[in-house]
Amino acid sequence: MNNLESFSAPKITVIGTGYLGATHAICMAIMGFDVLGFDVDHHKIDQLRAGKVPFYEPGLPEKLREALASGRLKFTTNLDDVAEFGDVHFICVGTPQAPNSSAANLSYVESAFSGLAARIRRKALLVGKSTVPIGTAERLTAMVADISPLGAELELAWNPEFLREGFAVQDTLHPDRLVFGVTSPWAEEMLRRAFKPLLDDGTPLIVADLATAELVKVAANSFLATKISFINAMAEVCEATSADVSLLAAALSLDDRIGGRFLKPGLGFGGGCLPKDIRAFKHRAEELGVGQAVSFLGEVDSINNRRRVRTVDLVRELAGGSLAGVKIAALGAAFKPNSDDVRDAPALDVARMLYLEGATVSVYDPEANANAHRLYPDLNYVGSLAAAVEQADVVALLTEWEEFRAADPDDLGALVHHRRIVDGRHALDPERYTSRGWEYRALGRPYQPSTVAHRSPVAHRGPVAHQRQPL
Repeated sequence: MNNLESFSAPKITVIGTGYLGATHAICMAIMGFDVLGFDVDHHKIDQLRAGKVPFYEPGLPEKLREALASGRLKFTTNLDDVAEFGDVHFICVGTPQAPNSSAANLSYVESAFSGLAARIRRKALLVGKSTVPIGTAERLTAMVADISPLGAELELAWNPEFLREGFAVQDTLHPDRLVFGVTSPWAEEMLRRAFKPLLDDGTPLIVADLATAELVKVAANSFLATKISFINAMAEVCEATSADVSLLAAALSLDDRIGGRFLKPGLGFGGGCLPKDIRAFKHRAEELGVGQAVSFLGEVDSINNRRRVRTVDLVRELAGGSLAGVKIAALGAAFKPNSDDVRDAPALDVARMLYLEGATVSVYDPEANANAHRLYPDLNYVGSLAAAVEQADVVALLTEWEEFRAADPDDLGALVHHRRIVDGRHALDPERYTSRGWEYRALGRPYQPSTVAHRSPVAHRGPVAHQRQPL
């Protein structure tokens, strides 16, 4: 993909080396650009300099080592070096949900833009990639012009990211589209130069104003969240009518106006993007006086959270009506497979709720145990699938890692105390389990008892009154 020899490639900086920033910096260097990554976290920068990615992402460690070996990628904690080095500066810092509010916390974004604006002494382009409320770029443009010694000559653009955790390298090197939010032909040209390899490969490009570029990301996330919550709302109806949501989803997916992507029933969405983005979008729309137009996002969020509570209900029902003293194997802690991200993770939320009702919960995730332990240290984390399911009264599949999907029901059955499983992700073949003596439950599906003889359920283990106090 490195076809930069025939033109003057801009020097690239990336501010923030979290999930988005580290991936962007590494992949830009892989595409042939000279890149300088910046972060205030010295430990994170030391890790990256040593060739270690500070989070789990398939394929990214290999790309980091390749980029470092090429000499095109370097990292620093000195913002003065960044200002001196770059022609195009990508701001990739986080916009977490603000404390005690649905709004986005923009303090990191504002700090990055203001810090650069005060230091840059030659014409350059500041490019926001963080997900921000509509109107942020316009406000930052005025702020930058006011702070910068260059005034309005220091321009600002917006280039939203569309990364999927677990597929970040693919999504960066082969995106399905690029969006440039610009206010001048010069800014558009600089972004075209910065993304020349991707544009030469035929990546579709939308050139827009700043507000539209900001809106693309939050609108996309809102649509995906709505689609997920729609099928989970149908799961609630199916549970009340003994219909099967998995068959319903299959039928709907054959309509090419609807399609099957994200029409997957189960425990719902989590992570560091969709939950906080739809809340911030709704909050911003209300500030703009158009809150009624996106009021449905409140119900999208509510449906998503109800799936977690309902999953606990299914586990309790399989356990005989109470969770006090019941041993639960919680398979998964990350919000999705191929990630160690536990931010707003449905799996970890369910494990915690089971614990608070008095269950003995053993959590196992192939990659996210350490992060989960930092968030909820009172849960019991084990190092293998076998250790998690040993003598379990109920197994709860909460993150659909391939290790769990491929597990043999007989092998698991030899370890558990009772063959009962709640499939929180519709990731398993029910018949494969019920034919081997398992009771199977899943959100939006009728109860499926074992089709062969197996051990009887344990007796009721005590009142729910012995619940633990919240962590």
